[in-house]
Amino acid sequence: MAISRRAFGVGLLATGVAGTGGYFAVKDRPELQGLLGNRTTLTGFIGGEKEAFLADPDVIRALASRGLTVQSRVAGSVEMVRERALLSQSPQFLWPSSSIMVDIARQNGVRIRDDRVMLNTPVVVYSWQPVADGLMKAGLVIRTGEGHYQLDLKALLDAILAGTDWSKLGVNMLYGRARIISTDPNRSNSGFMFAGLVLSLLSGNLATAESLAEFGPKAQAIFRNMGFKSPSSGKLFEQYLAGGIGGEPMIVGYENQLVEWILADRSRWERIMAGAGAKPVVLYPRPTVYSAHPLIVIDEEANRLVDALTTPALQQLAWEKHGFRGPLGTPTGSASGAVARLLPADVDAVLPMPDAGVMLALLNLLAR
Repeated sequence: MAISRRAFGVGLLATGVAGTGGYFAVKDRPELQGLLGNRTTLTGFIGGEKEAFLADPDVIRALASRGLTVQSRVAGSVEMVRERALLSQSPQFLWPSSSIMVDIARQNGVRIRDDRVMLNTPVVVYSWQPVADGLMKAGLVIRTGEGHYQLDLKALLDAILAGTDWSKLGVNMLYGRARIISTDPNRSNSGFMFAGLVLSLLSGNLATAESLAEFGPKAQAIFRNMGFKSPSSGKLFEQYLAGGIGGEPMIVGYENQLVEWILADRSRWERIMAGAGAKPVVLYPRPTVYSAHPLIVIDEEANRLVDALTTPALQQLAWEKHGFRGPLGTPTGSASGAVARLLPADVDAVLPMPDAGVMLALLNLLAR
């Protein structure tokens, strides 16, 4: 049957209206933006502990479904908010590992459009079973009913300042004086946060400018005792695994690092746990500090990344595949087997970090 010009025109109009309505319906729903070919590539700096998360094919696909491609470059959290050589590259976002970095970025002239915590992970101490066993005998470590290890970090710091040998702390297989290693606090966030925790513990309360004047030299001595300090949390964790109990008896890191390593190759973890060598152990300082991971939006387009990363799907991937807790410090999914046994559901003994002014003054002291 022939169609009149008028009927044909009305049909085209109806199709156009429907198509336009469909376009705007999709355009207003971020999770469907990929269907429009409305793809945006975002560039920025991230802390190294999030590199594997953003490289995860499942994460890449989830972001692509929202029309996003992320091209990230790894930099120390302290560096990315302070170094002009990095900021002059016009990143669209920064993703450091501490909320204090937002204040420091503002003080360094970064024009922040928005910031929001995406992930959380507590700062922990990685050690080995023989070290944990010895420290339990010495009263510096306790094992909870759930099988998690808690470390009296203040007592350990006092022992280090006193030059105590490992043997005096119940660890007879290690020679020399007790030590703990962190990353460089002037470059990497885990070292930065550990420095704040050390100062507060030595002060007996949340560190202030007054307590820095009194206890800063002791914090300085703790960090001088470490010797070389890696610029990256990821590199230090690799050194820990490669060096073993003799090379790296105790290091500072993030809870999610061992979880991510286990999940990357569960059969490897099972072989290690079944073998005769020393086993990795996670010690939770009591108290500890939480490493919040705020996404700092510099370019308005990066707001789309904030929206994407806070979706249940990406939050679940962050926890179940990479060990990151949600913005409130609680699990955002399930974990099974060895991972579930490793992690407490809640970490309740947590100190706030000293304010940005105190931390910047502490960094200057530790750089000397």
